[in-house]
Amino acid sequence: MILGGLIGFLIGICFGLAQGSPWPDVIWRASVATFLAGIVLRWWGGVWIKSLQQARQEQLFPPEKKTVAPKRKV
Repeated sequence: MILGGLIGFLIGICFGLAQGSPWPDVIWRASVATFLAGIVLRWWGGVWIKSLQQARQEQLFPPEKKTVAPKRKV
């Protein structure tokens, strides 16, 4: 979440400066970008961790193969 906040703040600063906004507006936009990027990265990190745990679980305990009965001719 902290990494997302830092990335969001830097993006907000860069976009604010690129638009030529006054400093109070740049800081305000960077703060909002910090909040949003932190929330998004926290969510994405959770999804990523769950995916890694599931892959590791499948690696340790592979799913059993189902046997399929042969088709009968009618």
